[in-house]
Amino acid sequence: MKEQAKAPLNPWLKLLLEMGPLLLFFFANARPALFRPLVAPFLSAEQATGENAGLFTATLILMPTVLVTLFISYGVTRRLPIMPLVTAILVIVFGALTLYWHDPSFIKIKPTILYVGFAAALLGGLLFGKPLLPIMLDQALDLSEKGWRLLTLRWGLFFLGMALLNEFIWRTQSTDVWVAFKFPGTMILAFLFTLSQIPFLKQYEIPPDEATHNADHF
Repeated sequence: MKEQAKAPLNPWLKLLLEMGPLLLFFFANARPALFRPLVAPFLSAEQATGENAGLFTATLILMPTVLVTLFISYGVTRRLPIMPLVTAILVIVFGALTLYWHDPSFIKIKPTILYVGFAAALLGGLLFGKPLLPIMLDQALDLSEKGWRLLTLRWGLFFLGMALLNEFIWRTQSTDVWVAFKFPGTMILAFLFTLSQIPFLKQYEIPPDEATHNADHF
């Protein structure tokens, strides 16, 4: 029996699921008072009204939101994409640490751990001759083996650069600056990096009739 094809995720729904939690995080940090009735039962008085009220409120809003987006994605596609899944796990873990210890540094260091983890997976996979980027991108591109290896290297180095940038910003700038870097800053940087790879993708793109044969090598 032929395996049933996976249901595709509508591009607009995919964009909403990716951007929605970040938008709420940004808005809750900027206007924590609007969310106070919702988060008050779960935050201490100091967390809800103190100096870091915005970040604590945004963190608490972000945690269930990423879970909701995962459930929606699974309900539509019947699978969990690896990058959103890993992101959600780290959000829950570091969000819980942030709220429990009343320490904003945990949620701020979360992107560093995420980026380093992705970089280690991609670059480590290359060392063992197993590019993992096709899996992370859910085979959304049809590239030659050389193309996948080079693109994996580029994305691995990009994630390392993002980890270093996140460390520099959260350790030297205000919380509001870091939140702006997280959204929309990281989205803009990722978008610009993706655009810069278009000539490379065209160079190593393979015809659709060869795509299945190429995928068998990964």
